[in-house]
Amino acid sequence: MTELESILEAILFSASKPIILKRLYKGLPEFTPLEIQAALNGLMATHYASERAVEIVEVSAGYQMRTKPDYRDWVKRFVKEKDVGLTRAVMETLAVIAYRQPIGKREIDSLRGVDSIRCIRQLLDRHLIEIAGRSRESGKAMVFQTTRKFLERFGLRDVSDLPTVKELEALEK
Repeated sequence: MTELESILEAILFSASKPIILKRLYKGLPEFTPLEIQAALNGLMATHYASERAVEIVEVSAGYQMRTKPDYRDWVKRFVKEKDVGLTRAVMETLAVIAYRQPIGKREIDSLRGVDSIRCIRQLLDRHLIEIAGRSRESGKAMVFQTTRKFLERFGLRDVSDLPTVKELEALEK
């Protein structure tokens, strides 16, 4: 392992949230962006190929050290995760927003067939969605989109990492 890989590993281990590449470039002026990216790639490959219980993943436009899925149940015995506790209705609303963003309340209600204001409020309170602006259509209603916290929580680099409809249908078979 190179010195830079060790430095990056220590930074990622200590960070509670994903570290954005720009922040690494700015905080490590002794190294070029190319050196930082190469060291990150090497570190990710090392952790992926090893039998270590942690991995380094790219998530929410940044990098984070996380427990590999095989060990999460063991870790839960000792470390209590803050439970997101999303109901089925809230998850359904979040899915509609994630797949259709930016989207207004009226369209969310239409797709779900029920009033979604409570679910939207819960998602806003938990910072999983945010107001993305106003619709250009009638009434200039607010439109919503997912946040970086959403990407973090669900382990996504960006919304293009969401499963496609075909992938979801294949799970049902």
